[in-house]
Amino acid sequence: MKILLRAPNWIGDQILAYPFYHYLKKAYPKARITVACVPWVKELQFVDLVDEVFILSRPSTPSFRDKVSILEQDARALKAKGPFDLSFALPNSISTAWLTFRAGSRRRRGYRFEGRGILLNEGTSWPRNEKHIVHRAQSYVNLLPENARPSRDVQEFWGIPPENDLDQAIPGEMLAFNAEKSWSDYVPLESPDEPYWVLAPGATADSRRWPIEYFVNLVERVHKETGWKGLIVGGPKEAPLAQRLCHDQRLKLIDMTARGPVPVLSKIFKNAKFTVCNESGLAHVASFCGSFTQIVCGAADPRRTQPLGPGRVQVAINPVECWPCEKNTCSQIPEKKFQCLRGIRADMVWEEIQRGLKR
Repeated sequence: MKILLRAPNWIGDQILAYPFYHYLKKAYPKARITVACVPWVKELQFVDLVDEVFILSRPSTPSFRDKVSILEQDARALKAKGPFDLSFALPNSISTAWLTFRAGSRRRRGYRFEGRGILLNEGTSWPRNEKHIVHRAQSYVNLLPENARPSRDVQEFWGIPPENDLDQAIPGEMLAFNAEKSWSDYVPLESPDEPYWVLAPGATADSRRWPIEYFVNLVERVHKETGWKGLIVGGPKEAPLAQRLCHDQRLKLIDMTARGPVPVLSKIFKNAKFTVCNESGLAHVASFCGSFTQIVCGAADPRRTQPLGPGRVQVAINPVECWPCEKNTCSQIPEKKFQCLRGIRADMVWEEIQRGLKR
């Protein structure tokens, strides 16, 4: 049996899809699974759960013609690897459904969304009732055929081992993520021998990014009350921000931005006292690698996208009237701009972290 999986396009969504990958492999252990993904999540593919990673091509220009041409080129290349008996289009776009269709997959599963239902002969209706909130990780698992779908809710996927709970372990499908096995192509950075915490100040949109002065206030509080070192992580885009935060050498901050692909941070997150971040891809990676993760949440709706673990997660929110808008830009008047984020003060976040550390 051959299976084609069109992976999610974003770091956080890829991490949330891990239970889907796990149950798919568990249901079809002898199948050859090919995953097709965009270049910026190729490092996050779980090589122990798939047999081949196919990197999708990027068009040379943003024109519709070039996009269609590249899509057809990739579909032909995938079709040559078939025939595929079963495929899944996890992103809710027409192009992902078109790819599985043109690749010649016999059974094509995905959500009937944005008019793509005609391309999916085993399509599933997207929930339309706003009162029925479905977490994104659960929405992925719900695409599995009945014989592959677990009986437990996806939020029960990660259990709690005895050493992390005063009373008893909470059973789950798995207890921890094995980065060395799933991301075996990458050598993780070594973590400091002394106590430290991690700061991930980046985010793709302004509506999800805590103001830098708030991060500074938090760093000052943590340093004053613990003396622990702080490690700043992120990609090249976060490097200038890290330089600004590291300017005051008294705060004992270490710039570890732009040190390589995301998987190299697995040990850094795993061994940290805690991680503080925006609602971003690295928030999911931190919890995924086992870190106690404190999120400062702006426009996002944690009911849909909150990291699920195995690292414990706390979310600080300021539920103003327009929250959660789930938009990348804020449409409020200037005096109310980003009030969902600005209402979350550094002392509030530090108090939440301290309560979490005592648990």
